[in-house]
Amino acid sequence: MFDFWTGAEDLPVYGFLIRALIVYVYIFILVKILGQRSMVAINPIDFIFGVIIGDVVGEPLSSGDMPLGGPLAAAALIGGLHLGLSYLALKTPRFRRVIEEEPIIIIEKGKILVEELRKAKITLESLLMDLRLKDAADLAEIDFAVLEANGQISVIKKTKYDSVSPADMGQNPKSKGYPSVLIEDGHIIEANLKKYGTIQWLDEQVRKHGFRNVREVFVLTVDETGNTYASGREVKG
Repeated sequence: MFDFWTGAEDLPVYGFLIRALIVYVYIFILVKILGQRSMVAINPIDFIFGVIIGDVVGEPLSSGDMPLGGPLAAAALIGGLHLGLSYLALKTPRFRRVIEEEPIIIIEKGKILVEELRKAKITLESLLMDLRLKDAADLAEIDFAVLEANGQISVIKKTKYDSVSPADMGQNPKSKGYPSVLIEDGHIIEANLKKYGTIQWLDEQVRKHGFRNVREVFVLTVDETGNTYASGREVKG
């Protein structure tokens, strides 16, 4: 009668259905006790918790001969440990630095911090994608960009771009379009350069931004209005 709880090699279908219902309600209650943080802001500790809980309670759903009580007890212990770590992190700032990553500034005062970008293992393409998702495709408008503890990038635009919009002024400026990368980590992207100008024109843009040559530029972009943005790189040797 209680084969759904103790397990059996020939567990009937209704036994698996009862197990699925129990596990679903159990996880629902566990998440409610732990709070929304585990679902909204996924940091490394939350990710580990989710993987372990899924593995512990998922096995009895596929193996009918496994008792259900042990995995649920183990899940309760793991949930209690996770809740305890979260509470300690909330109350103890020093301990918080151990289990939670510190925010990393990857763009500071409009300049891309190349070393921080490499430490965070973020490629230029990934950075540009995240900025576009934050409605910050124009690098020239960005003051700060921060890689937060949950892996998302937050953007702070320069003050002059956060005030009055062109629509408020009754203006209708030309669309900037999609910015193209012309220089990436000291190398020219020739396929993109052909759409906007020549090597001589690019050299002029490089010097206009205060660099002596292409090797000193980490990234240079241009939008469809011809405006360019450039940020330097560390040249070794």
